[in-house]
Amino acid sequence: MVIGDGILTPAISVLSATGGIRLDQPKMSDEVVVLVSVAILVVLFSVQHYGTDRISWLFAPIVLVWFILIGVIGIINICKYDSSVLKAFSPIYIIQYFKRGGKNGWTSLGGIMLSITGTEAVFADLSHFPVSAIQISFTVIVFPTLILAYSGQAAYLMENPDHVFDVFYRSIPESIYWPMFLVATGAAVVASQATISATFSLIKQALALSCFPNVKVVHTSKIYHHQIYIPDINWILMVLCVTVTAAFQNQNQIGNASGTAVAVVMIVTTFLMVLIMILVWRCHWILVVIFTVLSLIVEGTYFTSVLFKINQGGWVPLVIAATFFIIMYIWHYGSKKRYEFEMHSKVSMAWILGLGPSLGLVRVPGVGLVYTELARGVPLMFSHFITNLPAIHSVVVFVCLKYLPVYTVPEEERFLIKRIGPKNFHMFRCVARYGYKDLHKKDDDFEKMLFDSLYTYVRVEYMMEECTESEPSLLDDQETRCSGEALEAHENGSTTLSSIVDFTVTSVESIAPAESPRANNNSNGHFAGGPRASRTEIEEIEYLDRCRAAGVVHILGNTVVTARRDANFLKKLAINYIYALLRKICRENSVMFNVPHESLLNVGQIFYV
Repeated sequence: MVIGDGILTPAISVLSATGGIRLDQPKMSDEVVVLVSVAILVVLFSVQHYGTDRISWLFAPIVLVWFILIGVIGIINICKYDSSVLKAFSPIYIIQYFKRGGKNGWTSLGGIMLSITGTEAVFADLSHFPVSAIQISFTVIVFPTLILAYSGQAAYLMENPDHVFDVFYRSIPESIYWPMFLVATGAAVVASQATISATFSLIKQALALSCFPNVKVVHTSKIYHHQIYIPDINWILMVLCVTVTAAFQNQNQIGNASGTAVAVVMIVTTFLMVLIMILVWRCHWILVVIFTVLSLIVEGTYFTSVLFKINQGGWVPLVIAATFFIIMYIWHYGSKKRYEFEMHSKVSMAWILGLGPSLGLVRVPGVGLVYTELARGVPLMFSHFITNLPAIHSVVVFVCLKYLPVYTVPEEERFLIKRIGPKNFHMFRCVARYGYKDLHKKDDDFEKMLFDSLYTYVRVEYMMEECTESEPSLLDDQETRCSGEALEAHENGSTTLSSIVDFTVTSVESIAPAESPRANNNSNGHFAGGPRASRTEIEEIEYLDRCRAAGVVHILGNTVVTARRDANFLKKLAINYIYALLRKICRENSVMFNVPHESLLNVGQIFYV
């Protein structure tokens, strides 16, 4: 529903702002107003890729000036036309209104809902601001100025009842009409930007929970992590927003749609709040009941009234929300089943060790970079590969790319290298860590840095063995500094950069942090060691060099999820068609990893659900 609001708010905000032109130019048709609105919307969405970092400092002053002006204009209209409208603060009048209007008075609340549908744009980026800022701004500025503005419009309508459809612009004094028009347009753009940014933020959070198809996320600021841009979603929003604006050509119908979206968001938020109060805050049940009853009395009243507006435009956010919900649910279900399959089917180290140094196959010259989402264990794709093919590369490196919630990861901390099994297996694991502004480039730089880190690892490993020659038990287990706990946390996405640099625990899969290749490289470009280097160390590095010169192949797994033959129709439709289509049109792993196609080998496997 919030995503739907991200489509409707720009449409109604810009359409309302540009409607002020028609009052000054009475001959201007509705089509011209719509065209101007569409042009503004296209420009607004087209500049999203620049981000708001450079101009966001203007947003707060524009909104502040907007609220001050509508409050002052409200005071002027109250004093000029009819100050008796202040009697409306008495609740007796709403009771009389319902008695007099009956069902029509009740359904009119759906239109009254429009008086607050714009205010949610102020807190659409709630997660980007502290709670105190929202509380102060609403209590001191937003609520008082809105009360004054609507009271002033009511006073104006007491003497000019025919101007009810354009009361906002008609109630503005002529001396400040055009300055107010410019401020109103600026406020409309800010409100639109707030809901667009909120939509991007929600999509990014859904991506982190595997609840949305893979889309490209671009961070537009070096300072603020939350300032992002999602190209695919941006253009979808633009097309839908322009379609709504051009199709309805009616501010009232778009308003009904926006009111429905906001009413549903409010009532759903209340129910979620109840869960938070019970499960997280552990509030007393009496407090929970009081909050729920009071909230539902207000929100339920408006919610039931907007139901009468569904056939007058209120169906739009319901359709949008249902469409996004179906897409997100199917994607989450398919991705969850695929990940569970890969996790439960990963190969044990005992099975790998039982194959022997040759893995039961012919070890051909070359290096195989096997990409996997698992930071621990060997993926099933690898066993599927070596079971169906008679050969494997002499050196195998399992590569796991992880994106951390930091701006950038220094190159000297980029790679985390492990050895899998005994040395004569020549199998390693590499966790490559990137910040959100780091680029995983499609050139030889990644391979060079990876091999430099491998050389560093081999050198550090042999140095540590020399230091522990007096403890053969450590050598037998090939223990190097490691943190199994940190790695598990890293796989679950809950680790920080510092938590996986300081290793303290040992495991069967030896591990060592890769130091900066630039700081340790010798004149030959890698670590053959100094005059004290052992012969085995030099031999292993030369062996890695020969395999690298023979060629590097990028091996990528592709698990296809499909429904069983005996599955019901809905599951077949969801998995075999919708989920398959989403995976096809979304970013492939080879694109996300920037794997060069000329050396890409895709290994497919089918999983039935």
